[in-house]
Amino acid sequence: MGFFNSTLWIILTFIGFTVLVAVIASLKTKDDNLETADGYFLASRSLPGYVIAGSLLLTNLSAEQLVGLNGQSWMTNMSPSAFEVGSIFTLLILAHYFLPRYLKMGTTTIPAMMEERFGKGVKLMFSIIIVLMYSFLNLPVILYSGAVAFVRIFNFDTFFGGDMFKAVAVLSVVIGIVGACYAIFGGLKAVAVSDTINGIGLLIAGFLIPFIALFVLGKETGGTGIIDGWKYIVAAEPAKLNAWSSWNSAQPNLPWPLIFTGMLFSNLYWWCTNQSFVQRALAAKNLIEGQKGAIYCGFLKCIGPLYLIFPGIIAYHMPSIQDTINSSASPIDMAYPALIAHVVPTPIMGFFAAVLFGAILSSFNSVLNSACTMFTLDVFRTFEAGKNKTDSQLVKISKTYGTFAAVISIVIAPFVMYANGITTFLNSLANFLSLPVLCTVLGVMWFRRAPKFTPYLITAVHFIVYGAFLIIKPCYPGITEEIHYLYAMAVLFPAYLIIMFILSKVCPSEEYQIKDVGAVDLTPWKYRWPVTIAGLLVAAVFYIIFSPLGLAA
Repeated sequence: MGFFNSTLWIILTFIGFTVLVAVIASLKTKDDNLETADGYFLASRSLPGYVIAGSLLLTNLSAEQLVGLNGQSWMTNMSPSAFEVGSIFTLLILAHYFLPRYLKMGTTTIPAMMEERFGKGVKLMFSIIIVLMYSFLNLPVILYSGAVAFVRIFNFDTFFGGDMFKAVAVLSVVIGIVGACYAIFGGLKAVAVSDTINGIGLLIAGFLIPFIALFVLGKETGGTGIIDGWKYIVAAEPAKLNAWSSWNSAQPNLPWPLIFTGMLFSNLYWWCTNQSFVQRALAAKNLIEGQKGAIYCGFLKCIGPLYLIFPGIIAYHMPSIQDTINSSASPIDMAYPALIAHVVPTPIMGFFAAVLFGAILSSFNSVLNSACTMFTLDVFRTFEAGKNKTDSQLVKISKTYGTFAAVISIVIAPFVMYANGITTFLNSLANFLSLPVLCTVLGVMWFRRAPKFTPYLITAVHFIVYGAFLIIKPCYPGITEEIHYLYAMAVLFPAYLIIMFILSKVCPSEEYQIKDVGAVDLTPWKYRWPVTIAGLLVAAVFYIIFSPLGLAA
């Protein structure tokens, strides 16, 4: 009876929070006009800063990250924190440099901006590749990885006699249908509002986990609570609290030079030029709210290690779950689920499940919404059949494609478990596109006399050189550890900038002029610089605390 009551409570609290998010999102969007292109794809350019910040955070965050980053810190140290704290640098660049120019140009999609500068062929090249990648790779992998994380944490497969395939298939259907409803029928604003509410829930649950876990660790190691748990971690193995890994450390460590080079360049693509991220900022009601959203999100990323990294360190030190972790087929993926199952009390387990479900939903519906936007505005409307369509007709086309993409992703998702290395392949594919997209956008802003063939050249060179790097797998000098893939980004990005500069001088085209289309008010946020300095200080203090000068002494 006790098991039944606890399970029933978990289910009821899970359903309650999930329904609450849907109701609030519905109320917030009930009066919106979703028949216009701006209304459906860009929330009528009406999003305030806090909604942009929440949606940016949840678009980036998924269940796979909760499991993966905590697993990496369990295996290594605090160095994976760079993927969180390091994001503030590029979000500040988005706020101060990219976003003012995007809003000035009235940018709806990144490929559409490329077309104005480099022509229709460049837009089609990038938009078709990205739409196909979103629809047939990203979406199924998001569903699969989210479902697997959910299964591991909550033992969902026990309801299906331990059959992982059935459990993943059922969760993929549920997540896919609910996420598609937000993205297809609610447009960008419904996605952004639901992301914000789920973001609040995630922060509450995320903050609770390390404190509860430290309390349990303190009890298990002979102490009385949180303080004793913290003291045990600091004294037992200080090196685990070091966020600075050596320059030639093996993955999943992040070598410290990459914080300022390769990872920074990669993050410039994700936060400043990737459609599924940038689209939230493009929907800002004005530049002030857009800058607030990007900068607020930077601060939220700085506290990300508290729930994305530190729980993995606690799991490493907790005696009672070591057998569970080490007996798993993939210990690195079991560290966080084992910790959650061990320390989270039943009264809040349903809430935590709902928050995790929301994080999975957020990644799915954000990518689906961007796929619909790019397919409709950058692919379909480019061809003759879409040129004379009204806004309401374009919205219908978008909904039709969204339904198709959602169904396809739901069907493919369970079979991802049989395709070994699909997630690694997906990440590699993203890096094949990252620098060509980033360089093409910079070609609009920096290299305004670069010839129109520049994006084709950069893309071809990057495919060949980066592909060769992945195939050859070079090692660090004197050891057998493979060189971190972000070192390739560190070298290639400056090389491409040099190529673009030379082309601008050797065979210049007519100089491109950025025009103000008057889409929104471009008055900048008057507190942007003080808050920016505060954000940089927060990042600096973090890296001092978690270094050999601080806790890792």
